[in-house]
Amino acid sequence: HAELSNFFRATYGPTGEFNAKPFETGRSWAGARPERRAIAYDSKGIASHMGLLRRFIKVGDTDLLVAELGLYGVRPDLEGLGIAHSIRALAPALQELAVPFAFGTVRHAMRNHVERFCRDGISNIVTGVRVRSTLPDALPDMPSTRTEDVLVLVFPIGRPMSEWPSGSLIERNGCEL
Repeated sequence: HAELSNFFRATYGPTGEFNAKPFETGRSWAGARPERRAIAYDSKGIASHMGLLRRFIKVGDTDLLVAELGLYGVRPDLEGLGIAHSIRALAPALQELAVPFAFGTVRHAMRNHVERFCRDGISNIVTGVRVRSTLPDALPDMPSTRTEDVLVLVFPIGRPMSEWPSGSLIERNGCEL
């Protein structure tokens, strides 16, 4: 966990000090703890990471089992080389879990990066959807949930994309991964 914590601080720190804060205590997760991880190493140490967590989300009025993908990071010197490899590394685990879809969210600033990734047909960007999550820490002076306008990525695993439910809100039913 210490090595992953250092990796996340170095990877997420440049995107904003707040983004690196959850990893200051040596934890290797920010909100929900991943069930499985794909970690790539090279001669410099951790090269990339992606976490996976099975959960039920609510898309519009439909409860749906998914594998949420998150805690994605690529060491800065390798940016542009990692997300497709990370997803492909997790493909056997996703098949084994027998989930209909995997889903994840990214900042709008990552749109060009994920659009290139989606051209391979492995994923789809779903637009016009907001995502509500529980905050990882309950504080008496703060709301317990957050609703975000983020890019939603959907990966058809056991069902075709045409079976992804419609809705303008996804309820994560917990903290983001």
